[in-house]
Amino acid sequence: MKVGICLPHYGRPIEIGRMLEVVRRAEDRGLDSVWVTDHVIVPEQANVIYREHMLDPLAVLPWLAGVTSRIALGTSVVILPYRSPVPVAKLLASVDVLSGGRLIVGAAIGWLEGEFDALGVPFKERASRSDEALELLRTLWTQEHPKIHTKRHRLQDVVFSPLPLQKPCPPLYVGGSSDGAFRRVARLGDGWHASGMNQETFRQGADTVRRYWKDAGREGSPFFSLRIPILIDGVHKAAVDMGLIRGRHTLNGSPAQIAEELRGFEALGCGHVALEISYSTFPTILETIELLAEKVRPQLAR
Repeated sequence: MKVGICLPHYGRPIEIGRMLEVVRRAEDRGLDSVWVTDHVIVPEQANVIYREHMLDPLAVLPWLAGVTSRIALGTSVVILPYRSPVPVAKLLASVDVLSGGRLIVGAAIGWLEGEFDALGVPFKERASRSDEALELLRTLWTQEHPKIHTKRHRLQDVVFSPLPLQKPCPPLYVGGSSDGAFRRVARLGDGWHASGMNQETFRQGADTVRRYWKDAGREGSPFFSLRIPILIDGVHKAAVDMGLIRGRHTLNGSPAQIAEELRGFEALGCGHVALEISYSTFPTILETIELLAEKVRPQLAR
């Protein structure tokens, strides 16, 4: 199992130097990935950590490509209906080139209706727009002279360049836990990017994705990844006391207990985990990285 962290680019005053220290510490200590999160304009009444001080993920990704050399760069997740898919395809392909082929794309349809209203995107169209975007991303990333007609886009007699370095294209993992999301993984993705769930819920989702994958006639097997908060005993006490994480399953306990739970997810097919740490102070985040490198990651299969 590969292990990464979600970059703390939201929910706190923006301190670029400290963010850079986190990224470079994660890379230096051998973690596998760093992930960015997507919200654009959050309603005031939404009580979420993403509401304030959130750097745009599609701006952060090129910066990450320039300040790192090895670690993979992921989106957890980019909300497909928020933006026109053709410029997004161009930007993400450019990031893959700039990073030397280190991009992982997690994508989903979104859930915050007020944000869709602010962006002028019909909430009820988010599924169809996402399906269209996924189809366009894969086509544009694999065809320099794309020819594709969708409901909202008609591409022919054009050149898409540069293509991503990864062939056939960067991995494309679809998020969500609805039946529609599982079917979307099977039809249009390379894998499922789960979020904040326990092992039984993950197992049920993975089994469903595998079934739909087979029904769709796909070759090979889907990839499974998981984004989940981590609360280490004695390290994240403030976050626990303040109740900063509600409504989602967390990895909670000593490093040994957390490693044991991750091995359980690993046994269910999870190949990559993105650990959510943005509710912590920067010193605590750095301590978390050290514990992951020294006490958790060595206990996982490579």
